[in-house]
Amino acid sequence: MSLFFSRREQRGPFPEPPIPRPTSAWTFDRVNLAQTEASLQKVAVWSAVDLIASLVATLPVDVYEGTGSSRREVAPPRILEDPSGEGYGLGDWVYQYMMSLLLRGNTYGKTAERDRLGNPTQIVLYHPDEVQGWRDLKTGQPTWRVCGEILEAADAGDMWHQRAYTVPGRLLGLSPVQHHATTIGLGIAAARFGRQWFEDGAHPSGLLTNEQALKPEQARTAKERFMAALRGTREPVVLGQGWKFQAIQVAPEESQFLETQKYTAAECARIYGPGVPEILGYETGGSMTYANVEQRSLDLLTYSLDRWLVRTERMFSSLLPPAQFVKINRGALARTDLLTRFKAHALSLQNRWAVPNEVRDLEDMPPTAWGDDPVMEAAPTVRIGD
Repeated sequence: MSLFFSRREQRGPFPEPPIPRPTSAWTFDRVNLAQTEASLQKVAVWSAVDLIASLVATLPVDVYEGTGSSRREVAPPRILEDPSGEGYGLGDWVYQYMMSLLLRGNTYGKTAERDRLGNPTQIVLYHPDEVQGWRDLKTGQPTWRVCGEILEAADAGDMWHQRAYTVPGRLLGLSPVQHHATTIGLGIAAARFGRQWFEDGAHPSGLLTNEQALKPEQARTAKERFMAALRGTREPVVLGQGWKFQAIQVAPEESQFLETQKYTAAECARIYGPGVPEILGYETGGSMTYANVEQRSLDLLTYSLDRWLVRTERMFSSLLPPAQFVKINRGALARTDLLTRFKAHALSLQNRWAVPNEVRDLEDMPPTAWGDDPVMEAAPTVRIGD
């Protein structure tokens, strides 16, 4: 049975609507973004994608069973210990999963192994550029081409697909890189131009002039002798009568190089959500004060990261038995300064939201014999400076 359609569900034939693209080849000024890794040449793209993928991959994952008062934490199944079965662990697999979603809007894999109930226990991920997918016009079911070969019906049932940036009527999610090729390509082109500018002469370094008319041979000889005097020495150059040298100083700002770099960096980071360019330190036109610096981690979690965490939770929960579900511990991200954290611990203990051993575990402290019971009386208030 297909992972995408049950036998009872049959979809009628329909074509997928075309999506307008900025350029047909995903290029800007000879910058080819058709390969997934190409867009990572832009530092802002790499920083934003790595930030989100790393956070999702490193936050603790817990598995629960039941609801309400019967809810309890259970041991994670095999799929959450090493999803690929290659020995690299959960974090490595989640990082690859997120990189594919963030750069291409889709993650593809093969269900290589299942348990006796049919739940996946091993999913091997494909490179996103090696997979193409579309709906069959007659049946409406997905057709997959992997590494240039169309999968047979039996193999297509083991195809595993997750998508982001979805629109109605399309099998695949939209690619952020494809739809922002102009901005990303402009940033990479500006970086290449800057390297050329400072390395090998996007502009001449100076003018060597003479009051008399020179033949081409005389000009070439004068240039060679002048350059020979400059190379490998810091001694001053002595010019004869009628010769003048004038250095050309052209500020990079005049070519809009630095401004282009700043603009494209912030725009590329903004592709992945509000708060991302700010936390990466890119200029976005607003002032940065202590108050909003303190809120940046919370803003990143609320407006940019949480949607990926929810999507990942639902993805993992769909791989588990129906009674089990996954929760990602966001508290590991919302770490604050020592005083604020201890105040939060005091409130949780006084209101019996937690027991001492739970708080000690959050602070990487060993449990105590008395730490599994709730605090019965509120601790006396301690004032700073007493």
